[in-house]
Amino acid sequence: MDIKQLKALVTVAEAGSVTRAAELLHLVQPAVTRQIRALEEEIGVPLFERTRQGMRPTEAGAIMVDRARRALGELERARAEVQPAPGAVTGIVTVGLLESTADLLAEPLVSAMSHDHPGVELRLMTAYSGHLQRWLDDGDLDLALLYNLDSTPSLNAQPLVRERLWAVAPPDAGLRADRPVAFAQVAAHPIVMPAPGHALRVLIDAAAARAGVRMNVAVQTNSMRLQKRLALAGHGWTILPGGGIAEDMTHGRLSAAALYEPDVWRSVVLGTPRFRRSPHAVEVVARTLVERIRLAVTAGRWPSAQLHGAQD
Repeated sequence: MDIKQLKALVTVAEAGSVTRAAELLHLVQPAVTRQIRALEEEIGVPLFERTRQGMRPTEAGAIMVDRARRALGELERARAEVQPAPGAVTGIVTVGLLESTADLLAEPLVSAMSHDHPGVELRLMTAYSGHLQRWLDDGDLDLALLYNLDSTPSLNAQPLVRERLWAVAPPDAGLRADRPVAFAQVAAHPIVMPAPGHALRVLIDAAAARAGVRMNVAVQTNSMRLQKRLALAGHGWTILPGGGIAEDMTHGRLSAAALYEPDVWRSVVLGTPRFRRSPHAVEVVARTLVERIRLAVTAGRWPSAQLHGAQD
């Protein structure tokens, strides 16, 4: 098994065709076919099956593609780390951002890194906290923002920020940042809710139980952007963390007010692997991300957020 075979395996799986894979690899088609066959002979199982839609990995092939992709990624990272320019920080760093923080933090992070450490290649992934945590555990991320998480046997969790949840509605609803709204008042409207199983949904359901109200769920979605779009279109109010609506409030696209009776808070932490070696580039990105978060909070760009340790 060699690197060329692994590249051929991954490329065929992604392209769905030996012909297209050969073009991407700048090889002739028979060469790619030979590499796949040699790999299958070594492993002893077929890795692809031909379908009308093209080459589809078998169950064993899908496992091999996943592992090969990670192996090639680690080799690429190692090459970047061991061949740096003198005095430069180099490497590939994969960062997980909560969907609700991406608009607030992605561009400042990229700008700071490209200015101060242009030798670091950033790869940004956005998802919900549960997905990011799983990707961290699987080794697909170097660090990630997570919420409402304590340290686990596999991850260190550094508390960074506490933020309130907000009621969000179209501009004509007249919600204001300086006038918190009672949870019962929000529950009187149809609600665009996160789908069950989403950690934000757990917080909202718990708050409804404490308030003693029943939610009138108009529609459920697993997308924060859809929550906002559906609320703007008049399908109901919704509930989101402050970081996810900062730009919408600034530009008047939505009206919003912090929830009370009860107050609903979530904590944002920086998750990093507990037992994996942390390259210097990862440490630099982690420090830069924490700095961007502190700046966003102190500059008032993260609505109702408090840095860890601040008093209510």
